[in-house]
Amino acid sequence: MGKRRLALCAGVLAVTAFGPAACAAYAADGGDVSVVPAAPAPGADIALRVTGCDAREAVAQSPALVSDARLTPDDGDGLAGDGRVRSTLTAGTYTVTVACDGTEHKGTVEVVRKHTPAAGAEPSAHPSPVAPVNAGGGGAARVLADGRERHGPGAAQTVVALALAGTAALTVHRAARRQSRRGRGTG
Repeated sequence: MGKRRLALCAGVLAVTAFGPAACAAYAADGGDVSVVPAAPAPGADIALRVTGCDAREAVAQSPALVSDARLTPDDGDGLAGDGRVRSTLTAGTYTVTVACDGTEHKGTVEVVRKHTPAAGAEPSAHPSPVAPVNAGGGGAARVLADGRERHGPGAAQTVVALALAGTAALTVHRAARRQSRRGRGTG
């Protein structure tokens, strides 16, 4: 697939996936600063965007963010960047402020509580593998894990290798002998 096709498909996918969420986030915060997703959980990555800012760079600040987010020009008429929500936050609404050319742009991010299973509830699946994975070597990991390690070829492989080597040596010897007979007879 060509670079242009790939870029076009990625753009269509991004607009399809994030377009409605971005519109909802912008409408929800009521300001020039939008946050996607509009309601992240603690520890989540978010995308920030500010419109109405003519600067080449700006910084978004919020008590909800791990650190200040650097915003740079995007394809549209604004600045965009990424940030991460603090993993220790409690649920609530936090202000996001972007200082741009002496103007302060504001928005909000609503941090939601992470979903936790009810007390005593059993997980439906194991959180990690519980047995060795049959990867590489066609499942050789299980044989090696058993401790039955073999060193070198067995007797059958040795006999076959010697037979093949002998046949090859005999073939080379015969070919050399034929060559030397032809050389003597034409002299």
